[in-house]
Amino acid sequence: MTFISILKIVAALATVATGMLALVKPSAAYEFTGLKADGVRGVSEIRSIFGGLFIALGLAPFFLGETAYLMLGIGYLGIAVARAFSIFFDQSRAQSNLISLAIEIVFGVLLVLP
Repeated sequence: MTFISILKIVAALATVATGMLALVKPSAAYEFTGLKADGVRGVSEIRSIFGGLFIALGLAPFFLGETAYLMLGIGYLGIAVARAFSIFFDQSRAQSNLISLAIEIVFGVLLVLP
């Protein structure tokens, strides 16, 4: 197993961990992102999108192999492009936003490597 392969596994597991945190403690999404669920419908969205989707995306490479790592990386890079757009146009330079951008770029590039 190569060092890059190990880092890909770490990135996928970090994606799962992020999803698990949002699933079991949706208030954590507010603490980091500023997104606030004012009712049960909002909590459901945080649990399902930030929770369920991230868990599924992070687990997919363990079942589907290298192509799923590539897709996860493309997803992270797409998020990074949209976030960079927001940072520039919305002047959204909060530290947590910049940290997220850096992680998304690093994970995205790492996951698309052969």
